[in-house]
Amino acid sequence: MKKKALILTGGGDCPGLNAVIRGVVKRAELTDDWEVVGSIQSFDGVLHEPQEIVELNGSNVAGIHYQGGTILGTTTKGGPFAWPTKGKDGAWDFVDRSDEMIQTLKDMGVEAVISIGGDGSQRISNRLYDQGLNIIGVPKTIDNDLLSTDYTFGFQTAVQVATEAVDRLVTTAASHNRVIILEVMGRDAGWIALSSAIAGGAEVCLIPEIPYKLDVILEKINTRFKKGRGHVIIVVAEGAVEQGGGALSEVSDEIGNENLKLGGVAHKLLHDLKTAGCDVDMRETVLGHLQRGGTPTAFDRILATQFGVSAMELAIEGNFGKMVAYQHPNIVPVPFLEAVKDQNFVSPDSALVATARGTGMSLGDK
Repeated sequence: MKKKALILTGGGDCPGLNAVIRGVVKRAELTDDWEVVGSIQSFDGVLHEPQEIVELNGSNVAGIHYQGGTILGTTTKGGPFAWPTKGKDGAWDFVDRSDEMIQTLKDMGVEAVISIGGDGSQRISNRLYDQGLNIIGVPKTIDNDLLSTDYTFGFQTAVQVATEAVDRLVTTAASHNRVIILEVMGRDAGWIALSSAIAGGAEVCLIPEIPYKLDVILEKINTRFKKGRGHVIIVVAEGAVEQGGGALSEVSDEIGNENLKLGGVAHKLLHDLKTAGCDVDMRETVLGHLQRGGTPTAFDRILATQFGVSAMELAIEGNFGKMVAYQHPNIVPVPFLEAVKDQNFVSPDSALVATARGTGMSLGDK
């Protein structure tokens, strides 16, 4: 009887998820000992009644590596430690079903779980491992904010999308002598904003790690306009903050989703600049979920496939409690505790920041 590996995708969707799934299945099929199944919508497929578990084989993963999204679906709500339950009075409560789920997986004959997800998903993976589940993590986030891996898959695709947006905005800004503010994703880390700003040649980039001053941005704008003519592109991460202020966010009203919803910084910045006396024509563009969708770049397909193959190899070896990570040029296993002990932030002293400043780009701080 073959051993069974279960794979799932959790958290926000990301280009390259399907390439990981395919990599896992392809590697498993090279053995005579393993078969792979998938859980629909992260761990929810295991806990749903009836269960939503699908067989994964070479036939149904063929050609999925270039497709965006995930054939298994994903969710940012609930989970085994906080399963939403509605009481008789109509109020929502949250139940810990982790022990029940682990027992269910054992009853199903699952000997390895491969969890593809970001920081939150890998924290859940670590807790489940501590409770005895044979689990392996695969790092996924377009924000590139997971520690212990040089890159997460999906990041390069998001940067490409954001860069293409900058390229398009430059032409319309120049045509109309405008300041255009592009808001991109980046809750706590400014990797997408800074990378796309450098690639697209933006004049200003604002990231969470470097709080900005409004007068510094105004000064930069003024240097770019003469007699009302000129243009400026400002790329701003959704988590960017003004010095002395905080990120714009609101509490989610979705049941089971505890994450704060960020956004609105582009609108606020435009309003603040006008209030401060900036009289040039200004517009804002919020890229939003366009960064999450679509075909992954070649880099992300390769990295995702490497992660999938390596995760399955860890399962074959019985090497659990680890997350696969890219540490150039190798894919290596990293203990969950090491992977989630902190986030991967843009250092103000990094080479990327130095490159931005070396091109004359303003980061809003000086």
